[in-house]
Amino acid sequence: MRVLLIHCHPVPESFGAAVRDAARRGLERAGHEVDLIDLYDEGFQPVMSAQERRDYHTPGLNRVNVADHLDRVKRAQALVLVYPTWWYGPPAMLKGWLDRVLVPYETFGMPKPYGMLERHLTQVRVLALVTTLGSPWWWWRWIGQPGRKLLAAGIGGIIHPRARHLWLALHAMDSAGEAKRRRFLERVEARFARL
Repeated sequence: MRVLLIHCHPVPESFGAAVRDAARRGLERAGHEVDLIDLYDEGFQPVMSAQERRDYHTPGLNRVNVADHLDRVKRAQALVLVYPTWWYGPPAMLKGWLDRVLVPYETFGMPKPYGMLERHLTQVRVLALVTTLGSPWWWWRWIGQPGRKLLAAGIGGIIHPRARHLWLALHAMDSAGEAKRRRFLERVEARFARL
């Protein structure tokens, strides 16, 4: 399977980078082809320009500045996002990537009034979200899991309707000891090795 692994963390030696590496090891152990986009490492520009917004609904023009990433998304059979959850959602860099790369007519069709988006990424059969959160699991549930819902429902609405959804999260990251972090890395690698 062709897997697009999108990593988003500003610190190259972060625990987030270790999570990315664990996911990649597991995927490669399972024999999958992994295409890595490390947003901070490559200096991705998350801010949509005024011209990009003007061209957003114009097929052909809306892909000009993001063609490489867009083509990689369209080749992928699985999307794996590895990122920290900050203020209950994905980092601005990842949200900017979604805004700029998942453009209409390429990744989805515009809905009719009261309709759903048209799914254009139906080759994507797996969506995996792997994250760390400062909040404990019970607080995350209490506030309604906003970041998870945003990504799972938003991206989930444009990929194959029966795609598998995976959620792997390390809660209370700020107080997690070495043993808990190690177990999470082992869990991530093992889960992707079974994919």
